[in-house]
Amino acid sequence: MRTLLTNGSVYSPADPHATAIAFDDGMVTWLGDDTGASSYADGADEVIDLGGKLVTPAFVDAHVHTAQTGALLTGLDLAGTTSLTEALDRLAAFVADLPAHAVIDGAGWDETKWPEGRPPTAEELDRAGGGRRIYLSRVDGHSGVISSALFSVATGSGFDSTGRVERDAHHAVRDALSALIGPDQRRLDIRAALQHMASKGIGAFHEMAAPHIGPLWELPLVREIAEELGLSATLYWGEPGVFEHIGTYGLAGLAGDLNADGALGSRTAALKTPYADRADHRGHAYLTADQIAEHVIACTERNVQAGFHCIGDQALDNIARGFELAAEKVGIQALVAARHRLEHVEMVDEATIATLARCGVVASVQPMFDGLWGGPDGMYAERVGDRWQGMNPFGSLARAGVVLAFGSDAPVTELGGWEAVRAAAFHHEKSERITVRAAFQAHTRGGWRAAGIDDAGVLAPSTAATYAIWETDADLVVQTPDERVAAWSTDPRAGVPVLPDLSEGTPSCLRTAVGGRVIYEAEGWSSQ
Repeated sequence: MRTLLTNGSVYSPADPHATAIAFDDGMVTWLGDDTGASSYADGADEVIDLGGKLVTPAFVDAHVHTAQTGALLTGLDLAGTTSLTEALDRLAAFVADLPAHAVIDGAGWDETKWPEGRPPTAEELDRAGGGRRIYLSRVDGHSGVISSALFSVATGSGFDSTGRVERDAHHAVRDALSALIGPDQRRLDIRAALQHMASKGIGAFHEMAAPHIGPLWELPLVREIAEELGLSATLYWGEPGVFEHIGTYGLAGLAGDLNADGALGSRTAALKTPYADRADHRGHAYLTADQIAEHVIACTERNVQAGFHCIGDQALDNIARGFELAAEKVGIQALVAARHRLEHVEMVDEATIATLARCGVVASVQPMFDGLWGGPDGMYAERVGDRWQGMNPFGSLARAGVVLAFGSDAPVTELGGWEAVRAAAFHHEKSERITVRAAFQAHTRGGWRAAGIDDAGVLAPSTAATYAIWETDADLVVQTPDERVAAWSTDPRAGVPVLPDLSEGTPSCLRTAVGGRVIYEAEGWSSQ
């Protein structure tokens, strides 16, 4: 089948001035200007006049929890609530028509944005939820609150009588919920998440599963439904030593959310000095440097990707030391060849960045973390004071040669590639901003590279027809923190492809295709 797109703007390093592109049987076969397109129109099954619209590679979301994202889309979403009272009212309205035996799996609350400054208690959940079994995860996914009806499953450390759960107790509650909810509901959740991804121009994603997030039986469901809908899925499982799962579940590695620590919002990220708003507490380091090294060595020797969730500076110090110990055993070149990855990489210093670059580690990062919680008045400043200024250092990582791959960590932040690109380009800390072009590459080609695939994420002849078509009212420009570079890059002689001016909003997706298969078409958009 041949598809020809004409009269638009095609984002491609192979031809920065391209206005047309042709796909044959799922591959890019030609791109150029509209004059040359006429020779490809004969015999085309589909010819689309773009009317000036933009065509780009589809986004890759390098960090997603698919079932949990779908649960938020289909269930109780507390994101954006402005008070504890509003959250409880939303809970009460949600359960009003549900049976007494229903299990409520909600998420997204953030007490730092509430005037009450605290999470709900079990007693408040009992009243608002009518005594039902209720679990409400904090927005970062590293702590939650439960109703009294779930107290019996909150075993281990990290539980108190107010209903708040973290660490072992939080994991125990999630395990119990997996058994209570079951595969039928999870199928609906996964389908909802993947359909929403496609509508956002996301054609590929990395599933970051782990025992404390969801059960292994969710992974085949994610793969099955992704194949059915046409998205490209790369699966990871965050648990050391379980190499038998690689073949059984088709895993790309034992990476992702293998936790070296927790999260700043829940005060479980491991810090070298105490939290600014809790002077007696430094969070929790879940892995030592020796344990990190052991996992990296075992994976490297088996040619398997290793990886860790790491946020706090103490956790990242442990990571750096672990990789240094691993290098002593297997050698730097073996580490580079394995292309291990780290998730989040928030409070990282120059020495650790240098270690990551030397070891060829990919930084899978989430720009919306800074977009939502950075700045002098954000949650990060509340938790760690002035240390927020050194967090999420995309510019420093890129300048050191660390490969960046962007993701959402959905449901922690919403799915949306352009929003993440914009957040990286307009970072609260100006020195850590990167160009829109570099950010876009991190959210397209960088995601494929993080999975060990180097020939995807661009539109050029002989590459896969994995693309998105966008409607935008903004001018197409070269947007960069350095005005001198911008002035040079917009000279047509520079040959730099252009992207929308994100200071004026973000584009909306009209079509998403993966390998030539259309997986999303906006309602009411005529492609003829």
